[in-house]
Amino acid sequence: MPELPEDEDRTGDEATVAEEMLDYLRVVLLRKAHGLTDEQLAQRLGPSEMTIGGLVLHMALVEDIWFTQRLEGKPQPSPWADVDWTDDYDWDFHQAHTFTHAELVAQFETSVARSRAAYAAAQSLEAVARAKDPQGNDAKLRWIMVHMVEEYARHCGHADLIRESIDGTTGD
Repeated sequence: MPELPEDEDRTGDEATVAEEMLDYLRVVLLRKAHGLTDEQLAQRLGPSEMTIGGLVLHMALVEDIWFTQRLEGKPQPSPWADVDWTDDYDWDFHQAHTFTHAELVAQFETSVARSRAAYAAAQSLEAVARAKDPQGNDAKLRWIMVHMVEEYARHCGHADLIRESIDGTTGD
């Protein structure tokens, strides 16, 4: 099972605290997927189309959007560059069931590694993303980090409910 970080620096500088919180939530999401079969990763709760596998793939995409595309200004990497997003805006959620558990985790870890490299290369939290969002807005790395913590926190909550409905597992 992915291990939660043991010691967090509650007195650290802003960048350290943001990075540690983001890393903590990344592990929490992977722990929700740990030990599930491919079929369980595709299991839904009630009327929602969300699955734990879909959440893992979605967050891999979100990592690449904010850190690779926006912060670094690079083109969308694979597999995202090969998707017709106009045909299916929620492709990541709808196609996660076509990935095995190992493939989902590998994609997630690849995307997270790109993200870590991107923010490690930034000079500070004041660094402005090289690419604007679709509405033409700029964003500083500080905003991106806080946004990612919010995004993970929301989706880890979704994963909590789905995982509990699958096998009763609760907690981080």
